[in-house]
Amino acid sequence: MYFQKKQSSLFTEPLVYTVSQVNHYLKSLMLKDRLLQDVRVMGEVSNFKLHKPSGHMYFTLKDGEGVLRCVFFRSKNQVLQFTPEEGMKVVARGNISLYERSGYCQLYVEEMEQEGMGALFVAFEQLKEKLRQEGIFAPEKKKALPRFPRRVGLITSPSGAAIRDFITTVQRRFPCLRILIYPVAVQGKEAPLQIINALKQLDAAGDLDVIVVARGGGSLEELWSFNDEALARTIYEIDTPVVSAVGHETDFTIADFAADCRASTPTAAAELVVPEKKELLKLIDTAESRLRGALKGSLKTRKLVLYRLTSSTAMIYPREKINQGYQRVDELWQRMARLMEYKLKLKQAAIKNLTSNLEAMSPLKVMSRGFSFVIDESRRLVGSAGKLEKGQLVKVVFRDGNADCLVQAVRKRKPADILDFNDGE
Repeated sequence: MYFQKKQSSLFTEPLVYTVSQVNHYLKSLMLKDRLLQDVRVMGEVSNFKLHKPSGHMYFTLKDGEGVLRCVFFRSKNQVLQFTPEEGMKVVARGNISLYERSGYCQLYVEEMEQEGMGALFVAFEQLKEKLRQEGIFAPEKKKALPRFPRRVGLITSPSGAAIRDFITTVQRRFPCLRILIYPVAVQGKEAPLQIINALKQLDAAGDLDVIVVARGGGSLEELWSFNDEALARTIYEIDTPVVSAVGHETDFTIADFAADCRASTPTAAAELVVPEKKELLKLIDTAESRLRGALKGSLKTRKLVLYRLTSSTAMIYPREKINQGYQRVDELWQRMARLMEYKLKLKQAAIKNLTSNLEAMSPLKVMSRGFSFVIDESRRLVGSAGKLEKGQLVKVVFRDGNADCLVQAVRKRKPADILDFNDGE
């Protein structure tokens, strides 16, 4: 701290400070003042100078009662969309500090805009961010433009240069295109509603391939009709692809972001929508040449194949080919006959083997050796003495006949004693 209080004394001389000490102290005070670290100053540009080697801007802002020096360094002024001019009214934002070497305070500018544009710019950025978050500007939702449109709707002022530039370019590039012009106001309070109605009516017609919204250049206020939220939503919602051609190349509106495609000028929109007739003719010539070449190559290949066929033995001596076919049929017939004979012998041997097995297991074969079987009144086989009852009528079946019998007694025996004819259990 350069300034320090000392006890007063009749014999003490007043302190003396250098200029640089005073300036340094004043600068330190300014740096501590929060108001001066982020301040907006409105005034008229005067004594503007652009230092070309460094790119820094030096000027003063003045009003009817005062003047404030300003410096706008190159690192900050690169994004400036306009060049300050003498007498231009602007709003500059930055911090105020003291330039110690010269001893005067100045505004170190970080941002600058023309007076009256600040509120519009803020509104523009806020609406842009809102619609962006809703997906209105999403690239994946953009509709593709047809390559060869037949009918195009043009929404623009009937008296502006945009309509003349668009039509002239279309007639030069693609004269067969049909243009449906929908005249509207492109500036003023009534313009957004007129453009919205035009978009809806042209889209409802259903016979247009593309709709172009066009307007010439102008100031931000003049182009403000195309920053309307309802207009942006209409462009997004209709089914027909929309091309926005508003202003010049450096002008951007909300309609540009919402449209399926943006053109820098009406002329550029015409070049974007329709193909170039000369380029199409070149493509047709190229395609024709390629088609002729492919056809010649195909004819040459087929001609070679035909020559080989006509030169073959089969074509020269067809009877020889037929005779060889007859001989081949005979050979196949003999092979088939031998194979069938062999298969038949295998089947006969299998049948003989099955017959032998069947005969060996036949009950008649067993009954021929003196065995028989018993069935009850229901013609069910009786396989156990336990299933018989005294007085039951049964039938005994022999190999050469059967006998009806009456059960007088039932005696159960073990298998080893089955041939024992003694009475009793």
